[in-house]
Amino acid sequence: MEKSNITTDFILLGLFNHTRPHLFLFIVVMTIAIASLNGNALMLLLILLDPRFHTPMYFLLSQLSLMDIMLVSTIVPKMAADYLTDKKSISAAACGLQIFVSLTLGGGESFLLAAMSYDRYVAVCHPLRYPVLMSWQLCLRMTVGSWFLGAMDGIMQAAATLSFPFCRAHQIDHFFCEAPMLVHLACADTSVFENVMYICCVLMLLVPFSLILTSYSLILSAVLHMHTTEARRKAFSTCSSHLSVVGLFYGAAIFIYMRPKSFRSANHDKVVSAFYTIFTPVLNPLIYSLRNSEVKGALKRWLRKCANVKPQQT
Repeated sequence: MEKSNITTDFILLGLFNHTRPHLFLFIVVMTIAIASLNGNALMLLLILLDPRFHTPMYFLLSQLSLMDIMLVSTIVPKMAADYLTDKKSISAAACGLQIFVSLTLGGGESFLLAAMSYDRYVAVCHPLRYPVLMSWQLCLRMTVGSWFLGAMDGIMQAAATLSFPFCRAHQIDHFFCEAPMLVHLACADTSVFENVMYICCVLMLLVPFSLILTSYSLILSAVLHMHTTEARRKAFSTCSSHLSVVGLFYGAAIFIYMRPKSFRSANHDKVVSAFYTIFTPVLNPLIYSLRNSEVKGALKRWLRKCANVKPQQT
């Protein structure tokens, strides 16, 4: 057995190397990350400032935007600094923090999407009982529950992962600390932990996903029984945006955390991780704004208001 490495720092090999094509890709990724932060911040501000959006549905959407902002802010600045300075080390504490935050936000978003699907189910199938079945009290409980369950998953996996002795070179073939990648560096027997982690991921992903499928199956049944074309169109338009976000999130998460070991590839993992940590957050505000007339209307009103303020200031 190799002797345990006494250094406490890890080396993140990163997503890019210093070639012209990779420099171009780095600029593209940074542009997308900045657009993601701006888009989600704008969505969050619109929901907070416009009284029309002070409803459970938009409150849940604001939490999704907040999670996306935190996820991008946790991963992208470190990745960019490593690439620009070529200093790729990360301390064990910072590595544990990245694992905790990414799993907290990932797990929280999983349950939050399930809460959003329940909200859509009540709005479409029981519109007259919406204030009772989707009360503010229930909305807040589901939101707090989503954050709490995600945080518990993050704490357990981060603490367990960093408790192993690391005997090999502390090089992580990734652009941020992710539990499955770190476990590969351990020199102890990690089979029990990996099995527990797999079961935990199944519960964190498939249970909410099953609730989402059930909600949308009931919604589809209700929509098909609607008599007017306009009602069908509105219901499909509202729900299709949520289903797009669900597909993007769960597709990437299941690929990363539920694949057998024999199908794992470091390059594939990095690409898919980049997709759900950088690309998906920028798509969420676009999907919800472009397919939502209320959000587009609020954005136009806000832009007109800003345009009217500028001449008065000058």
